[in-house]
Amino acid sequence: MNDKEIAELRRRYRSEKSGISRIRGCYVNENREIISEMDQSVALMSESEADELLGVLKKVLSGAVGTNLLDIAFSTQDVMEGEEHKLLCRLRESALQDDEAVRALWHKIMDNLTLEGNYMILLAYDSYDVFTYRKDGRKDDDSNEMFRYILCAVCPIKMAKPALSYYVRENCFRNVVADSTISPPALGFMFPAFDNRATNLYGALYYTRSTEDNHPEFTDAVFHASKLPMPAAEQKDTFRSVLAESAGEACSLAVVRSVHAQLNQAMEDHKTSKDPEPLTVDKYVIRDMLGFSGVPEEGIDKFESQFDDHFGTGASVSPRNIVDARKFEVKTPDVVIKVNPARTDLVEARVIDGVRYILIRADEGAEVNGIDIRIESDD
Repeated sequence: MNDKEIAELRRRYRSEKSGISRIRGCYVNENREIISEMDQSVALMSESEADELLGVLKKVLSGAVGTNLLDIAFSTQDVMEGEEHKLLCRLRESALQDDEAVRALWHKIMDNLTLEGNYMILLAYDSYDVFTYRKDGRKDDDSNEMFRYILCAVCPIKMAKPALSYYVRENCFRNVVADSTISPPALGFMFPAFDNRATNLYGALYYTRSTEDNHPEFTDAVFHASKLPMPAAEQKDTFRSVLAESAGEACSLAVVRSVHAQLNQAMEDHKTSKDPEPLTVDKYVIRDMLGFSGVPEEGIDKFESQFDDHFGTGASVSPRNIVDARKFEVKTPDVVIKVNPARTDLVEARVIDGVRYILIRADEGAEVNGIDIRIESDD
């Protein structure tokens, strides 16, 4: 799924637009026991309460594609014979009215998910009459596609701290009793996928809030899909180590600056193009970047091999997962220098009288602890 398709569904999560009529859920304690269940009609809730709840569910469709939102692909065998896929289809076809299927999913999640503390599993069913576009690009309410899907959110429960409150009518202070509050989802999914604005039973969309842990135990239990891209934070660390090791002695400030700039430019160009498909780069694209940056052929070949070893043969990664477009940092054991990514030309590395230095051009002035300083000339 791409950003445009996800955004189209996100816009439905308001009380006046949503086709969600009821929310099912269960409260799971830290011992992995269901201590309560809920089956609540959205229509019987106040508009503000309904919008709050829909806002929580909507967060499962939030974040960056390839980082927080990951495509799950089912094989033909999974669709024809897989128990996990059959269960998801039962939930969808019954519009969550199959109690046995609902509880089976709850137990799959709580028996396998590694998540500290109490949490709530929320389930919603939506039926979306997908509008079409005319040849002139205008919206047409005529539809030939009914997209029916389920959405699941796993939300940690936190205890609110007791607080002192002042009651105006009674003219007195009183303690507000601590109570449990629902947090934004830690993970969740949508099934089936909404690809090319149509139903794709061979896919699902998986959401993880953490960039460090994508909970493979959850995806293995729910989708039988244990093979996921490594978490975004791990991708960044892995790319850095692969680049440093493969480039070896050639891994200079100039090389890192050049690769960072080229990846940033690729992201800028993709944003300008307004291409709804997420941007990814493979080892061949990065190989060209390394060659342009001056890395020797031997280092480039080593990078290709190590890229396959760590990310997988034929893998592609999102540039936003391997570089931070808003950050360029030079670090020594005792000093950290943060540089505007657009002005990395102000920094250079040099050896003077046998001593290695990081030099920063400061023609426009400099401050130390917020105080303007003068840089005296040696002349």
